[in-house]
Amino acid sequence: MSTTKKVTAAAVAAGLGIVTLSACAESSSGDSHGSGSKTVTLVSHSSFAASEKVLEEFEAESGYKLKVLEDGDAGVAVNKAILTKGNPQGDVFFGIDNTLLSRGLDNDLFEVYEAHGADSVLLAKRPLLDKKDRVTLVDTGEICVNYDKKYFADKDITPPETFADLVKPEYKNLLVVENPATSSPGLGFLIGTVAQEGNVEWPDYWKKLKDNGVKVVDGWDQAYNEEFSGSAGGKKAGGDRPLVVSYASSPPVEAIYSDPKPAEAPTGVAKGTCFQQAEYAGLLAGAKNPEGGKALLDFLSEKAFQEDMPLNMFVDPVHKDVKPPADFAKYAVKVDAPLTMDPQRIADNRDQWVKQWTSLVVK
Repeated sequence: MSTTKKVTAAAVAAGLGIVTLSACAESSSGDSHGSGSKTVTLVSHSSFAASEKVLEEFEAESGYKLKVLEDGDAGVAVNKAILTKGNPQGDVFFGIDNTLLSRGLDNDLFEVYEAHGADSVLLAKRPLLDKKDRVTLVDTGEICVNYDKKYFADKDITPPETFADLVKPEYKNLLVVENPATSSPGLGFLIGTVAQEGNVEWPDYWKKLKDNGVKVVDGWDQAYNEEFSGSAGGKKAGGDRPLVVSYASSPPVEAIYSDPKPAEAPTGVAKGTCFQQAEYAGLLAGAKNPEGGKALLDFLSEKAFQEDMPLNMFVDPVHKDVKPPADFAKYAVKVDAPLTMDPQRIADNRDQWVKQWTSLVVK
């Protein structure tokens, strides 16, 4: 799920002092240009992560060396992909989500290709955003406000649960959000407020949030790992905001990487603020190694990678035969009814919403 994700684990782990494998970017060798290349390049947001064993499995099975090029938050990465359209930086793009997908499709970023594992995706998790097989669904999750349990316990304040709670006086100067112009979780949160408040009322809601001291930063990494008091990174950085826009799957990161593991996660989720996210991968138009790109898309849909995702990127797998591991399931927050929005409504209104939000909140 998007700097991103969705889900986000690479940056969280970095805040905990853990070395992640999202930088398998330098595992490449041989010619990186031309159809005969033995290197395949994945362009992604900065939260892509996978275990070394699984990446080695892909390389052994496919015969391609994998290079990962991280391009910042998902919003930034998608914008870069559009700017390099026709002469892409890599072969496959991963991390474009349902809030941004129409922008990529409208700009013809992707070639038609149905991944071999696509028929194993749970039908209930296959939003019909593109009927031409230009992208492959890889994971899902929920964008939600997270809270620092200790802060609220120490202050004897009940944590917020809904959008309406966030504008109450007791939460003044406590929330940090990401800019929807540059961040996919920021955009997802904005769209969630539109879905909740309505086309006419959402600007008034954001005026109330602004009056209540909401802080805006460019991306998820800064918001979560620097500003949020409940994250390991935020504690080290002196973060003083106990509310942050992140993911329903963020609490397991804080718990699983703690030593010793706590009985429960130290962070919670305001379930009434959640918006459904889905992340996709696609073969970039003009890819120098399209055959390698197709092999990589097949692999992202297969069980080995799908089983690996929950404890590396902390997102939900979509393969019908894959269940999240026990540790992930133990600490994850189940959101029964996240907000959703019709993809066409997002496509028709997204840019105007972001423009209007910018004029209201940051100008």
